[in-house]
Amino acid sequence: MRSVMPRAAAPTGLRFEHGPAFGIGVPAPRLSWQVPDADPGFEQSAYQVEIDGEAVTVESAEQILVPWPVAPLLSRQRRTVRVRVRGGDDWSPWSDAVVVEAGLLSPDDWTARFVSPREIGGYGDPAPLLGGTIDLPAGAVRARLYTTAHGIYVAHLNGRRVGTEHLAPGWTAYRHRLRYQTHDVTDLLVAGENRLDILLGNGWHRGRLGFQGQHAVYGDRLAALAQLEVTTADGTTRVLATDGSWTARESEIVADDLYDGQRTDLRRSSGARCPVDVLDADLGLLVAPDGPPVRVTDVLPAVAVTTSPAGRTLVDFGQNVVGRVRLRVRGAAAGDEVVVRHAEVLEDGELGVRPLRTARATDAYVLAGPEEVTLESELTFHGFRYAEVTGVPDLRAEDLEAVVIGSDLRRTGWFESSHPLLDRFHENVVWGMRGNFVDVPTDCPQRDERLGWTGDIQVFSPTASFLFDSAGLLTGWLADLAAEQQKDGSVPYVIPDVLRQPGPATAAWGDAATIVPWVLYQRFGDRGLLHRQLPSMRAWVDRMAALAGDDLLWAGGFQFGDWLDPTAPPEDPFRAKADPDVIATAHLARSAEIVARAAEVVGDDERAREYADLAERVRAAFAREYTTPGGRVLGDAPTTYALALQWALLPDERQRRRAGRRLADLVRIAGFRISTGFVGTPLMTDALTDAGEPELAYRLLLQTGCPSWLYPVTMGATTVWERWDSMLPDGTINPGEMTSFNHYALGAVADWLHRRVAGLAPAAPAYRRIEVRPLPNARLTRAAARHLTPYGEAAVAWERADGRLRLEVRVPVGATAVVHVPGDGEPVEVRHGRHEWTVDDAYAQEAPLPAEPTIRQVMDHQSTWDLIVAAGRSAGVAADEAAIAARLERYLDAPASDLVDAVTAGGFIPGAEALRAQLPSLR
Repeated sequence: MRSVMPRAAAPTGLRFEHGPAFGIGVPAPRLSWQVPDADPGFEQSAYQVEIDGEAVTVESAEQILVPWPVAPLLSRQRRTVRVRVRGGDDWSPWSDAVVVEAGLLSPDDWTARFVSPREIGGYGDPAPLLGGTIDLPAGAVRARLYTTAHGIYVAHLNGRRVGTEHLAPGWTAYRHRLRYQTHDVTDLLVAGENRLDILLGNGWHRGRLGFQGQHAVYGDRLAALAQLEVTTADGTTRVLATDGSWTARESEIVADDLYDGQRTDLRRSSGARCPVDVLDADLGLLVAPDGPPVRVTDVLPAVAVTTSPAGRTLVDFGQNVVGRVRLRVRGAAAGDEVVVRHAEVLEDGELGVRPLRTARATDAYVLAGPEEVTLESELTFHGFRYAEVTGVPDLRAEDLEAVVIGSDLRRTGWFESSHPLLDRFHENVVWGMRGNFVDVPTDCPQRDERLGWTGDIQVFSPTASFLFDSAGLLTGWLADLAAEQQKDGSVPYVIPDVLRQPGPATAAWGDAATIVPWVLYQRFGDRGLLHRQLPSMRAWVDRMAALAGDDLLWAGGFQFGDWLDPTAPPEDPFRAKADPDVIATAHLARSAEIVARAAEVVGDDERAREYADLAERVRAAFAREYTTPGGRVLGDAPTTYALALQWALLPDERQRRRAGRRLADLVRIAGFRISTGFVGTPLMTDALTDAGEPELAYRLLLQTGCPSWLYPVTMGATTVWERWDSMLPDGTINPGEMTSFNHYALGAVADWLHRRVAGLAPAAPAYRRIEVRPLPNARLTRAAARHLTPYGEAAVAWERADGRLRLEVRVPVGATAVVHVPGDGEPVEVRHGRHEWTVDDAYAQEAPLPAEPTIRQVMDHQSTWDLIVAAGRSAGVAADEAAIAARLERYLDAPASDLVDAVTAGGFIPGAEALRAQLPSLR
């Protein structure tokens, strides 16, 4: 009798590389799939890929980015693919079939040429509209439009919009890589004359770009490239391609810029047609997209229309978003003008536009008459929560919407807890990523900047990879980084590089070249990406090592350092407490180690040994130069301790233990407020937790005083701010010249929420092995994280109630998990399915203070410390918790009975007796 083998459900989620299957630019795309459900004993031993009816069997347990098993795709070729898996002797059902279609894979596939208006369309002129026609018989069976532009474009075929992309073709390193899009336009064709019109905007190619007042960075002419290929019923193909026969005319858009906005005159009729020039452009730069395009991802209604103190009409959309305002207007006279100004915040009840710097962020419309019209500016975008509208009497909230745009990334990660402010903070991180992933991972989306700063995405990439499927977008961005990298290995501060500075080598920013691909490998399992990026990774580390010299200490020269350390003055963000030489040398050690690991993954053993040796020698140099035997790190700053602890820069256990203690004390004397910038912030909570101080990590996380992660939430923030205090407690905007209310960098701590608070962390590439190690705390009664890993959905949730803690874990098919049940001894390894444990709750009651506590122990006992802080304020000893804590730095080991004297400098600060009277238990 045949034994019954464990069975699996039909695979789902069949995908090709990291991007769209339609118009793919890879001739042999790798395949991935998920098995949504299987019997408990199922283990994949083989898979079978069927392509156009031809099945190929592979004996393998792999299901992520497996090789294309047949002949490579040709340009335009369509193949129908499905897959099934085997466990033991039994095959699963087949997956649904998915069609993959190649784009144009060679420059020779293009008969079209770039065309540009000859007499119109100059910088400052109305946006040009290019057009061409083709006659077609009835019965077209297939039509593809391949198109791109110098500038941004919107295509219409027979008056109907082509595609759902916005700001196409997006922003890449245009001198090296220019994306084109593939559209199925079969349904837009008619019998007879078919007209293709392409509207061109300045976009990133010719519009204002960066904070140095530049425009036309990539050229002073707008141009379009389009190739419409139509296959008719008899099998013939007819082509409409941009060439010298096309014409151009002016549109009703009289001005457009990504920073300044768009001005539209609806009274204008189409101008006279004029000729075009055929440009000699390199078609070898054309590439298909790696990830999804920018699309409309949400539409939010206005929540309030109010009148400002100055009599202005203000609209609040309730959420800081990126996109544009959609406005319905009726009853206007021809020539009336509607103006919409945008800003992220209000100050003194008016639109707070100072943080925009020179960006005008204004859309204007000249109306043609009284008919109802919907106004929307498609050639620009803004970062805003508020809009000021003029020219519309009796404006109603129902007439306005915020059209949210961004890269159309699939959401893959969620977090929730019992703490409302923490959950709102996490939502702010999500919105910050949505607003700053507009084709390029930018620093901010609103002012005259919006650049792909390498340092920001370097620290945020783990969080980004959890929240959204960002593999395709970041894979393309890394290709731009490698292309823009200078010959000496220096990595530009921004990618695409519009600053064009010679030798831009700075720690943490340039390390995006090594850290981001390594994060993508860890989170998505893309070994091929490591192989592609390894030359870039090595070049950056070699550049760092050359700057460090024979002693392997990277000292001197320009560094951003621990950017926006809250102790730095608003006007001088470079004055962080952490020593920039310590930061630079630490990053050299870290990146050398990453390169060694990457080389090992791709099978380059010689390089792996070379860079592992370099990393070891740099760590030794770091320890000799920047640390003491007692565990102090030069500069005595939280950031440098966090770096040294997390990146194994302290050679012996005693040093590490003492350094962890010092880091914890620095958190205490800062009043449990954050005191790190872009470099240190992502590491602080991990460093405290690994040093045995998880309670302090939570105190830091849940702090609401300024500076802290939750302070902006208490101020009404709906995205993460650039500065810890972008808005001051009195409601005024930070006086610094650089102030944004939508930056994701400081939100990088969300990765700790996912991995440590909830306890869902990758332990092997692509989450094939998951580490479940939750970190319960008395301040939370529950926390949960859920992530759509490449293998399927993984989830962890814990809840404390009635003296018990319940832990629930979900593991996808194909993965395993090592579960550390809180307080329950040895870890447990489990396979796919749902699992549950219930144990005693170690946090059911607050532990009592020791009989004779030290001041440090009093500070760590939150209920007692809260009483002390309240008493100190009441007695007039200090204004807030941070001021009280700072006075205790030299007394942490002293008995608690000395606390009042310590806080009041032995009675020299008024209020000592009043404080003693309120704290009799400390006598």
